[in-house]
Amino acid sequence: MVKLAVLVSGGGTNLQALLDAQARGELGSASISLVLSNRKAAYALERARNAGVPTEVLSKVMEPDPVRYDERMLGILQGYGIQMIALAGFLTILGEKTVGAYEDRIINIHPALIPSFCGKGYYGLRVHEEALKRGVKITGATAHLVNLGVDEGPILVQKAVEVQEGDTPEILQRRVMEQAEWKILPQAVKLLADKLERGEAL
Repeated sequence: MVKLAVLVSGGGTNLQALLDAQARGELGSASISLVLSNRKAAYALERARNAGVPTEVLSKVMEPDPVRYDERMLGILQGYGIQMIALAGFLTILGEKTVGAYEDRIINIHPALIPSFCGKGYYGLRVHEEALKRGVKITGATAHLVNLGVDEGPILVQKAVEVQEGDTPEILQRRVMEQAEWKILPQAVKLLADKLERGEAL
């Protein structure tokens, strides 16, 4: 099995989608072996504990220096023997050492169809606010590999979601999560884990 760490900051709905997919046997070679949060109050940690998954917290309060934060992050991941990472609403940019150590092994979920509404500052509700402001008829979500750029890594899976009359950012955010994010994140994890298990290049 390929040991997967899921990095979280908030409620953990994408983590729950991964936990549910694993329970259904839909994560292929991936095994959720660690949930790490940058916030000790994140409800995602409770979801992990309920599922019997080990948890760790590494906040900027605990380690304000970015270089040391990166080093401690990598140390935690390697200490658990982690082989790949899924960013599931993790609101901290990963450092160079962590990204370098896990090159082509880190997946992020973004709540839009990249290259639309992505890049620096595009996260959370802002993505959906901008989509509605622009008047797009189709939005969606993208699972992509992480590099040192923001939302610039190769795309693994995308799923479109229809924008409906009367949508608010909050309503659209929920629809994108339910119809796209919760479906394609497990698909992308399975895709990458199975390739790693077989020793195949992406």
